Amino acid sequence: MKKKIEILAPARDLIGGMAAINSGADAVYIGAPQFGARSNANNSIADVAELVKYAHLFNAQVFVVINTILYDNELETCRAMIWELYDIGVDALIIQDMAIMEMDLPPIVLHASTQANNRDKEKIKFLKDAGIKRVVLARELNLHQIKEIYDYADVELEFFVTGALCVSFSGNCYMSVANGERSANRGSCAQNCRLPYNLIDGNGETLIRNSHLLSIKDLDVSDQIPNLIEAGIVSFKIEGRLKDVAYVKNNVSYLRQKLDSFLEGSDKYTKASSGRCTYTFDSTLSRTFNRGYTDYFVNDRHNSIGSWESPKSKGQYIGKLIRTVGGAYEIENGELLNNGDGLCFINENNEADGIYVNKAENGKVYPNVLKEIKDGTFIYRNNDAAFIKIVEREDSAIRKIGTTLLLTENENGFELIATDEDGNVSTVKLEHPKEKTKTGESIEENIKVQLAKTGFTPYSADEINVMFSKNWFLPISKINEMRRNVFEQLSEIRLANYVREEHQLVKTSHPYPETKLDFMYNVSNKTARKFYERHGVTEIEKAFELQWDPGKSRVMTTKYCIKYELKKCPIHQKDIVGVKVKEPLVLKQGELEYKLKFNCKPCEMEIWEKDAEFEIEEDHFH
Repeated sequence: MKKKIEILAPARDLIGGMAAINSGADAVYIGAPQFGARSNANNSIADVAELVKYAHLFNAQVFVVINTILYDNELETCRAMIWELYDIGVDALIIQDMAIMEMDLPPIVLHASTQANNRDKEKIKFLKDAGIKRVVLARELNLHQIKEIYDYADVELEFFVTGALCVSFSGNCYMSVANGERSANRGSCAQNCRLPYNLIDGNGETLIRNSHLLSIKDLDVSDQIPNLIEAGIVSFKIEGRLKDVAYVKNNVSYLRQKLDSFLEGSDKYTKASSGRCTYTFDSTLSRTFNRGYTDYFVNDRHNSIGSWESPKSKGQYIGKLIRTVGGAYEIENGELLNNGDGLCFINENNEADGIYVNKAENGKVYPNVLKEIKDGTFIYRNNDAAFIKIVEREDSAIRKIGTTLLLTENENGFELIATDEDGNVSTVKLEHPKEKTKTGESIEENIKVQLAKTGFTPYSADEINVMFSKNWFLPISKINEMRRNVFEQLSEIRLANYVREEHQLVKTSHPYPETKLDFMYNVSNKTARKFYERHGVTEIEKAFELQWDPGKSRVMTTKYCIKYELKKCPIHQKDIVGVKVKEPLVLKQGELEYKLKFNCKPCEMEIWEKDAEFEIEEDHFH
């Protein structure tokens, strides 16, 4: 059996989910009425049910995210919601809180969210043995680590392929809650990492002013798809439940075409859902929201990954500014620009700045406001008006399931048989007198033209055969009626034949790899505590949200390293370090102040609140 490889797309809402499926997604993930890690992308049960029906028509799956931590008074609401989601046909839940593993659940498949911090092969194997069907891996992992996890845990693996990156280990960022009680683990991250900071060294000198020092580029590991599949990944996830439809369609169609060319002719792998897509646009990742791209750590640490000038979308590089002449800019490749485009550039204060194009003609760009831009400045387009307009159209991405039609006769008239690419068969009969055509000639060609009009149905008629014993006549209205009915019935048959995978959780008591859990395990209710205790854990700290000590806490751990970005890493850049920076390094933003701690052995950086005390590690172990 070939292994199915899937593209998993975000759905902000029903419309976005349907657009993702039309663009070629094999699965979509969406928020339900509550408990999703994007509190402003929730959806009603009715909308999720509608999306499930649409997705299942194409053998695509719908996963619902319930990936916040839960409080005791929410557990019953959550359990009741899970039963509702099961009843409407949802394929799986993506969860963070282990309390869910203790609930009285329907036989629904569970995936461990990246919020559960899946980096360690022993813990991932534990989750598999506890009944988790799939694990969404942490984005910091490299190919070697992914392969090691796959070989050790033998569980379905999902990995992010494009989209925004959390600078922190997912599920372990407490910056937002420590600064204003908005918890990222509760779905309302304030994105403190995207703010501008000053960087101050241990001597009190300001090394960098007003720069987005924790903002990192977006992820794109799409050219690593073959390597990631070989390492064990079966699902490629696009980040972006808050993004617009154009972003989703552009990303999905780009990846669909990339993955299809890899799968073509493969004897090991196949796509995970049905149908073929056609597009009216050429998808290019840089033409919708992006902060520039990085492959992060998939191929280990090598390039800079910061996006310090701005946390906003940088967009697509157009060219350099040649000169400013009489109210207009002359830009390299300016002929690519259109009225209504948004342009972005880095100004003399090293800040991202922008203009709108009122008019673009003869290679000249007339902006809404003429700003002083230095000749030679790089110009990016971060709002591609013409491209977005095409992509947003409903017919810009169309997905059709292939069918073969056969029109033949029976004793009382005629029958039309539709067989789809998955082998489902729909037959409709028409009682109708058999009369020869007036001319005695065959009208087979006319019949085929009518049967080929599959219009707004999700089907294409790839092959049409007419088998009559004589040149019978059939009115066009009757041919159309049979075609309509055979496809409507085929949809019902496809939905009835859809097989949802089910899994009834059985409680286990195999040992958890740790016996003591600190606040980073996010245990926020008695039921999760009970789960860990049953698996041999003896000491459990409460979640950060329930116990932090303002001013002295560690609020983030990350693989991203400001020393490395400054070319001051004593390990990877020892030949070019020059003068060492005086520690502790401090990030300051208005009243906010953080200390940075560098753990060079595991190659991690920690961010602590300003009153924290810790020892500065010397680089002597090399």
